[in-house]
Amino acid sequence: MMKQAIRAVGFAIYILWIVIIVFTATLVYSATQLGIDISKKASPSTSGGMMTLSIPFSLTNKGFYDIADLNITTIVKESNLALLSNSSTLVPLISSGSKVDETHKITINLGTMSNASLSRLLFNDTNLDIDFSLALSYARVIPLKISTSLKNFAWGAPLFNLVIGHVTFDTTRMMAIVPVSFENHSFFNLDGNIRIEIVTTTINTKTISIKVSSQTSYRANVEVPVSAVSGVLKEVRLYFDFPPVFSYGPKVIPIG
Repeated sequence: MMKQAIRAVGFAIYILWIVIIVFTATLVYSATQLGIDISKKASPSTSGGMMTLSIPFSLTNKGFYDIADLNITTIVKESNLALLSNSSTLVPLISSGSKVDETHKITINLGTMSNASLSRLLFNDTNLDIDFSLALSYARVIPLKISTSLKNFAWGAPLFNLVIGHVTFDTTRMMAIVPVSFENHSFFNLDGNIRIEIVTTTINTKTISIKVSSQTSYRANVEVPVSAVSGVLKEVRLYFDFPPVFSYGPKVIPIG
C-alpha cells in the first residue's frame, strides 16, 4: 500500500515537472511572439492649455497566453529634474492571437510654465529627459517590466531670444516706439495678444494681436501712446496671452 502511494506521488511529481517544462517553454516562445509596432508619425497638438504628443502603436499577441494589464508610462523631466509630465496608457487585455491598436499620449500642462520655477522654458531652449517603462502580466501570472530613458530630447522655446530694442519717442505724435523681437522655436503656432507697458513717471499701455508660426521669427516696432515724453524710462513689461496654449506675465525687462 505504501509503495503504491509513493509510486503515485512520484508519478504526480513527474507529471508536474512535465507541465512546468512545457509551460515554461511555451511561455518563452510566446514572449518572442509579442509584436510591438510604434508609429514614427507622432502627432503634436495643443488644446485647453495642454500640449499633447500622441504616439500611435499596435500590439500583436501571437503567443499561447493572454497579456493583461499592459501599462505604458512616460515621465518627462527638465534637465534640473523638475517634473513636466507623468502620462500612462493602460490596455486591460490582449487576448492570445489578437491585435490591439492604441495611442499613448504624453501630456504637458503649459500652464505650469507660467510659474516662476518653469517659466524659463518659455524663453530658453533646453533638453528634456524622458523615462519610459512598460509593465504587463503574462499568462495572468508572470509580471514583466522593462524601462529605458531618452536623454537630451530637444525642447524649443516659444519666446526664444526675446529682445526689447532701443526705445525712442516721437514727440510730435506722443508715441513711444518699442522694438520687439523673438523666435518661436516650439512646434505650435502662437496666435493671440501681447500687452506692452512702458514705465516712466507713468505707465503707458498698448495691446497688439500677433500670429507667429512654428519655427519663425517675429519683429515689430510697436507704437505705444504716451501721456508725456519726459522722465526716465525705467522698464518695459510684457504680458503674453495665447489661448488656449498659455498666458504669462509680466516679463519685466529693465531699461538703461
